[in-house]
Amino acid sequence: MIKSNPETGNGFETQKQELIAALKACGAVRYGDFTLASGKKSKYYIDIKKASTDPKTLKIIARQAALRIKEMDVDTVAGVELGGVPLATAVSLETELPLLIVRKTIKDYGTKSRFVGDLKPEDRLVMLEDVTTSGGSVRDAIEVVRETGAHVKYVITVVDREEGAREKLKGADAELVPLVSASDLLK
Repeated sequence: MIKSNPETGNGFETQKQELIAALKACGAVRYGDFTLASGKKSKYYIDIKKASTDPKTLKIIARQAALRIKEMDVDTVAGVELGGVPLATAVSLETELPLLIVRKTIKDYGTKSRFVGDLKPEDRLVMLEDVTTSGGSVRDAIEVVRETGAHVKYVITVVDREEGAREKLKGADAELVPLVSASDLLK
């Protein structure tokens, strides 16, 4: 499990509050009747795609993810299309680690690859995710990456809805590292 080091101290709590304020200010938190990607119904929606198009909020996310990555033994930042791509790109720029984009499906043209970027069997990746609910889509991406021999130990999510993703990823031998949980965000 990731531990807070003396350099960051209580900084993670301060950062969490900064991110919560930024997510609310950019309109990423909405209330109403929504159907999630998992098919579940929800009274709230967290639109990290909206946050990732706001430069100030995206910079906060990238900075906070980069601080957590300093404590991980990884050499590549990965994001699943679509929501994870701008996040992983910003984090790659912040950490100067190579970027890997994981496509949901193989394209019928070009390289016909599931990946954009270099991926070697010895690579150790951290996956970036916008919002985790059940963890199904990121777990699928982890399995595809692992089929190449590469390793995925961590998934950083901007917001964990706390609806089973942590447990599903633990079952896949990956640790979920949320920047913010839904219970913190919706207070």
